[in-house]
Amino acid sequence: MERVDKIILKHVSFRYGKNLILDKINMNIAEHAITAITGPSGQGKTTFLGLLNRLWDDIPGAEVEGEIDIKLDGKWISPLKKDIPMPRLRRKVGTIFQEPNPLPMSIVKNMAFPLKLAGIKDKSIIQVKVQQALEQAFLWEEVKNRLETSAEDLSGGQKQRLCIARALVLEPEVLLCDEPTSSLDKKAAAVIEELLAQLKSNCTLLVVSHDIEQVQRIADFALEIQDRKIKEI
Repeated sequence: MERVDKIILKHVSFRYGKNLILDKINMNIAEHAITAITGPSGQGKTTFLGLLNRLWDDIPGAEVEGEIDIKLDGKWISPLKKDIPMPRLRRKVGTIFQEPNPLPMSIVKNMAFPLKLAGIKDKSIIQVKVQQALEQAFLWEEVKNRLETSAEDLSGGQKQRLCIARALVLEPEVLLCDEPTSSLDKKAAAVIEELLAQLKSNCTLLVVSHDIEQVQRIADFALEIQDRKIKEI
């Protein structure tokens, strides 16, 4: 199958004030694939993910140079040039964090919250989208009879799948995953790995991981960040 690019970076550098984190990165990311990002701690892996949906935007002294292009809705856009509004960018380029972060409300309200922020008010549409996303995240069968209970009562692995489902409910084209299994036991981590492998048919995934064995299991492509540079491994 021919590789098709989803994200293109040209001469991208990132710094906090005088502290250079990434230096003249040139990289193409394939669509409908899992690209793993590995390397020593403190080398800018999380920073690299944040470049793609401007998570660095409010950090004092943060500065980006170069070009980043992402194909969204069939058109090439630049998050650096703010070609599309920030809320839409972050809906299309979703993020899963290392620690699950469910909101202190019911499971169903966690799922409906991003839809309502996106302006969707029709309860029947919300219901369908919530169920579809929970099914995608392998969580529907476990929670369908307890949707009104607090999301904080879920297990660690369930909370992470809920957070993935909450991102999926907005139908992202790119999903940024920052160490999504590092806080989970092996059994829960295996479920998340299987889930990520399933998701690449619908979206493009970038997964930061320190676990080389995990990278070998799930990644179609692997990148290493070290000494401010990125290379394919």
